[in-house]
Amino acid sequence: MHKLMAAVVSFTLSGLAFAVVPADAAHAKKKVPAKQVAKSVAAKSKAAHMAKAAPLVAAVPMVASVVADPKQQDVIADLVHTGRMVCELGNFVTVTPDPESSTRFIVQMKKNTYHMSPVETTTGAVRLEDPQAGAMWLQLQNKSMLMNSKLGQRMADECQSPNQMAVAEAMKLAPPPSLLDAPTLAKK
Repeated sequence: MHKLMAAVVSFTLSGLAFAVVPADAAHAKKKVPAKQVAKSVAAKSKAAHMAKAAPLVAAVPMVASVVADPKQQDVIADLVHTGRMVCELGNFVTVTPDPESSTRFIVQMKKNTYHMSPVETTTGAVRLEDPQAGAMWLQLQNKSMLMNSKLGQRMADECQSPNQMAVAEAMKLAPPPSLLDAPTLAKK
């Protein structure tokens, strides 16, 4: 049921970019360049569709569970980047180990403080959650982000530790293959 709901929301959101909306009467009377009309209509259309889709995104339940196995929690905890991380728009997030538990973390952004625990993932990403506050810290190889899972919004994006900055630079110099590229066959 969760997969079906996620697929419906994903399909709905992906189709928003292709919605066709007629130009309004105000643009028809003025001599406005076609590109400007298209941008204006697309922006209005996208905003309207996103407003309609927001309750759907927020209604999708989080399908993850806090890791019960202490060994697995230790493995995930060892992968978490700690310290002050610079994010986009001049924000920063500070991740520190919880002094009371070796597998929990305190994540702070501005005046918000979250006590997060590791959550098992199937993608290899490191995920920490504070289910009571509805906050989630998602850490990839090249960046991290802080999300409000109750509202379905990112609170901080493009957060990077020094290790993540190095990985991001390496990815710029030698980009990984795209999922859309044709697979290459091994030469004999």
